[in-house]
Amino acid sequence: MHSRFLRLAVAAGASLGGLAASQAATIGLMAPLSGPQALVGQDQVDGFMLALEQLGGKLGGQPASVLKEDDQLKPEIGQQIVRKFIDKDKVDAIVGLSFSNVLMGSLPRLAESGTVAIATNAGPSPLAGASCKPNVFSVAWQNDGAAEAMGKFAQDRGVKRVVLMAPNYQAGKDMLAGFKRFYKGEVVDEAYTQVNQPDYAAELAQLQSAKADAAFVFYPGGMGVNFVKQMSQAGLLPKLPLYSVFTVDGTTLPSLRDAAAGTISGAMWDAALDTPENKKFVAAFEAKYKRTPSEYAATAFDAANLLDTALRKLGGAAGDAKALAAAVKAAGSEFKSVRGPFRFNNNNLPVQNYYAFQAVKEGGKVVMKPLGTPLKEHADAYHAQCALKSLP
Repeated sequence: MHSRFLRLAVAAGASLGGLAASQAATIGLMAPLSGPQALVGQDQVDGFMLALEQLGGKLGGQPASVLKEDDQLKPEIGQQIVRKFIDKDKVDAIVGLSFSNVLMGSLPRLAESGTVAIATNAGPSPLAGASCKPNVFSVAWQNDGAAEAMGKFAQDRGVKRVVLMAPNYQAGKDMLAGFKRFYKGEVVDEAYTQVNQPDYAAELAQLQSAKADAAFVFYPGGMGVNFVKQMSQAGLLPKLPLYSVFTVDGTTLPSLRDAAAGTISGAMWDAALDTPENKKFVAAFEAKYKRTPSEYAATAFDAANLLDTALRKLGGAAGDAKALAAAVKAAGSEFKSVRGPFRFNNNNLPVQNYYAFQAVKEGGKVVMKPLGTPLKEHADAYHAQCALKSLP
């Protein structure tokens, strides 16, 4: 047994009890495991745990165990969890890190500590740009990316007038900015709603009166279920094409069902993606959890395999934070992602494809069908503001 054990923390739910201090690897996941976004957090936990199971319970050849913490989608709770992992648990890496507002709230402590952090569900624009950190990565996306793909897709389709809607927090602002970066038509209205707002009757009335050609929205998790169902019940979906990101996906389709039919989504991944790695991942996830994975499960699955690749480069030793950060960055170009092409840009955020999918009724259920790849091996708009250097 190695004298220096791997100890990782991932930032997601209540910690596992009874973990002996002598165990070789401690992995934590911080994600929202309660409230409307719990399905987003649970998919991250399940994706990470599936990869760890396939790796024989090891990362970099060292045994690993998992702690989970529920940030409740509250930045102050996320900060408490991150401080605990760093100051009390003395972890070597933190994974998960929740939504953009939670990640940004914890960024000062992460930067100060130098602890390697890998986000699986956030890529806020400040982190991609001037506030980039050498020890903080996103294996998910820069928030604007999928929205940029939808902006380009709508532009290519000749959509003339759109209404934009998103929750009022950093990711929502990033998404709408991304759409507008590639869409050159008229934005009739741009509305920001409360985070976790349950009722969109007022907004749907405004949407109906706007006389736009299409709507573009960002409503993840439970917000997406409520919004799309209410839009369908209002009779708007057949009349107004709906383009979205993180709204109609593996976490929401089981609840949306027929209400989602016809909607178009931008994403860096979907279960319908035809790559060898993805086919194996989807089959294994469905066999274990009896449901179709979402992009949140896919990014967490990738995060575990990324860490495994990085730690193998270090012979399983994770004690040197700078060495681990360098190994993670290099491993981004080496591990096999389920999404297809992947590498880290200079800002430690992904360079990757962004795809378009449409929800269609097939065989009595609604499934996602690929429509194309609006943006190929796409780099985000902020990386030039980051002082970090790319790998040679």
